[in-house]
Amino acid sequence: MHNPNRYPIVATLGLLCAFSLTGCSPAPEAQKTAEPAAAATTPAEATPAPGLPRTAAPDNASVYFVTPADGDTLSSPVSVTFGAENVGIAPAGTDTPATGHHHLVINAPLPPEGLPIPKNDQYQHFGGGQTETTVELEPGTYKLTLVLGDHLHIPHEPMIYSETITITVTE
Repeated sequence: MHNPNRYPIVATLGLLCAFSLTGCSPAPEAQKTAEPAAAATTPAEATPAPGLPRTAAPDNASVYFVTPADGDTLSSPVSVTFGAENVGIAPAGTDTPATGHHHLVINAPLPPEGLPIPKNDQYQHFGGGQTETTVELEPGTYKLTLVLGDHLHIPHEPMIYSETITITVTE
């Protein structure tokens, strides 16, 4: 007997597998033709969650920038240090309650809530559990946001993300 509810689950699982096989990156064609993205937005303005299972966020969990500070003018490479409160930092693939790993969003909107966070220059992954990095940036103004992903790179429920900061990079 035909079950009409079966196909959305199969399509969703297929999409999850496709992201896993490509390292959460969009297809190369999509990267070349994509329009520049807007700065980070609130989750309400982001793409609605398509319904993949999400890990519950620990109570009062937050992520933030230790450095740089909002409004800083820096030269490249830019040192970035990530902070977290009320949540543990663990490598991707570690399915431990109340943990996640950092993703640095550069001049892009928050990722969709119910899909793995993309992996490209605008959505940088720190799946090893890193809490700091150095980023090469051309001179200009940048909006930076941190997003915590679970063991599968999917944002928690509710999404744990920092305030967006703006930095200026000089030559």
